[in-house]
Amino acid sequence: MNSSKSNPPLADPSLDRTPERLQQSVWEHVSRSPLRSLWNLEGIPPGVVAKRTWKALLADNLLGRAAELAFYFLFALFPTLFSASSILGLAARSASTIYMKLLEYLALVVPTSALGMVLTTYNETTAGASSGKLTFGLIAAIWSASVGVSAIQDALNTVYKVRDPRSYFRARLSAIGVTILLSVLATLTLTAMLGGDFFATLIRAQVPSALIAFGLATVCRLIAWGTATALLALCFAVIYYWAPGVNKRCWRWLTPGGAVGILAWLAVSLGFRVYLHFFNFYSVTYGSLGAVIILLMWFYITGFMLLLGAEINSEIEAAAAERRLSGVVAPKIVHAPETAA
Repeated sequence: MNSSKSNPPLADPSLDRTPERLQQSVWEHVSRSPLRSLWNLEGIPPGVVAKRTWKALLADNLLGRAAELAFYFLFALFPTLFSASSILGLAARSASTIYMKLLEYLALVVPTSALGMVLTTYNETTAGASSGKLTFGLIAAIWSASVGVSAIQDALNTVYKVRDPRSYFRARLSAIGVTILLSVLATLTLTAMLGGDFFATLIRAQVPSALIAFGLATVCRLIAWGTATALLALCFAVIYYWAPGVNKRCWRWLTPGGAVGILAWLAVSLGFRVYLHFFNFYSVTYGSLGAVIILLMWFYITGFMLLLGAEINSEIEAAAAERRLSGVVAPKIVHAPETAA
């Protein structure tokens, strides 16, 4: 009679998980243990990341989320301009002119008709600046813009599949802080472009040699554009760091999602301007509201590209976490040697 005796097999934790439980574990791992660098895909093919991003984009309803962000961006725009014009109007009359020049650099990405409406509103609010309006404008601008940042927080919580652990007041204070920081970074971005053109014009006026002046002016503009691009990337990095309510944060200056979001935003914004230049039928369809619809569409593009970059980053982290969790190898089952009776 032969008898065999074997040790009981050790269970593989990953085998006991249903797909839902496994996905929950994956996103909990992403929230607790973020990757230091998202550029190292750890052997994950880019095609897999693209396919996961597409499925997640539809599942998370990013198109609807982008429409929500567009409304909040539009809602926050004019109180912000009202506040800025009040401050500059009280400080100095020439300050409003400088800020007007800063806003004109938005013409690089904002459609002309929409920017014209923004500048008209800016002129109207600047002309009526007063101390009472200053106080109201500051409160309204910060609160309105922070509501927009709160919408970004909610959207990125959906992208990262997390429930924000912060209380309402803590989340709102965080949103206000991010709002102020982003306002400063946006102003510095426009200032960098203005400074590049200012020094380029100064060089051309002071340097007698046309060839040397052209070279130095080109260098100034390249430095200005490089600085503006870096500040724009910093805006994306700040949003991706502070907005989602993950358990552990990891600062990253530039991420694959941030790079795709910035490049796609610039390309689509420029393409939208070219389209409107040749096929501007909005005024025929919407009448006097055409400029508002165009501005709202541009905000929609901005919000979608911001969320798309976050979705790419989250899916890279999720793919890496899924590989780690599902790659648990069950220990080999050791059997005792058979013995003859």
